[in-house]
Amino acid sequence: MDWITNLAPRVPGMHARAGAAPAGRFWEFRNATADQAELLLYSEIGGWFGTYAEDFVQELAAVTAPNLTVRLNSPGGSVFEGIAIANALRAHSSTVTVQVDGIAASIASVIALAGARLVMMPHTQLMIHDASGLCAGNASDMQQMAELLDLQSQNLAGVYAAKAGGTAAEWRERMQAETWYLAEEAVAAGLADEAIPARPAGPDDPAEPAGPDAQPAARWDLSLFRYAGREAAPAPAATAAASTDDSPHAAVTEPEPVFPPAPAPPDEPAPAAPLAEPTDSPPAEPAPAPADETDEWAASVAHLLPDPADAWAAEIAHLITPDSSSSAATEA
Repeated sequence: MDWITNLAPRVPGMHARAGAAPAGRFWEFRNATADQAELLLYSEIGGWFGTYAEDFVQELAAVTAPNLTVRLNSPGGSVFEGIAIANALRAHSSTVTVQVDGIAASIASVIALAGARLVMMPHTQLMIHDASGLCAGNASDMQQMAELLDLQSQNLAGVYAAKAGGTAAEWRERMQAETWYLAEEAVAAGLADEAIPARPAGPDDPAEPAGPDAQPAARWDLSLFRYAGREAAPAPAATAAASTDDSPHAAVTEPEPVFPPAPAPPDEPAPAAPLAEPTDSPPAEPAPAPADETDEWAASVAHLLPDPADAWAAEIAHLITPDSSSSAATEA
């Protein structure tokens, strides 16, 4: 085991306690009581010296307690091994509570979300980022690897969205930024359900260690990541707006639409009135025109006015009386 002890510190992300691990195993099941079981998962996921799903599931099947607490301290590791472990916890008959004791980074953050409840202990951290990997080959091989990493990252973004709300696209942006959360920040983002506050130090308590050993992530080599823990990373982008409801998570606001809304369609003209159907009945007779009021006045004064035509006829009547002599002159 000496070569493991010498090699482990030189490989980014490798377990720092590889040489001291019993039989190469870094998890432990404990049956605390008849109703409560406990699992310590203090290792990488997969890799050379981490926890593999095949071995993990075999021991998980032996847990019969109705309640299981998973105590987690892991920098992550293999995506596929982590998804298998997370699904084994989801499918187990026990009510699973995950408790982050140190760090839950990378795929370990997905395992942390596999329980019915996620509790962050004091000073703990949780990190999400895009999937990464190694590839050797030609351009086609590189392109296939890029497509695989993109697919897996989008898949994991859906896990965070299912837990905390929002869209997978929003969580993918936070993954691409490699976002680190302290305990309270993980609760505010909706990823965790509870952050346990630190107990005030008593007069007889030993002083907290100073330097790198003071941080729960110090036992892991985090040089593989962009930031060496939350202390070196920028604050998480705002992921939620203040909410007045009683839910444990603040509501994640939806982003503004990229494109303006389509204009409303123009008003349609009113439909024409339907034509009357023809009938067999005869058309109605037109109403009589109103009588002329001047006719009644003329009739009342007619006897007072002489007829001008009769007077003129009387004056010329003797000029047009016919006789025999005048009529004979017109013949040949």
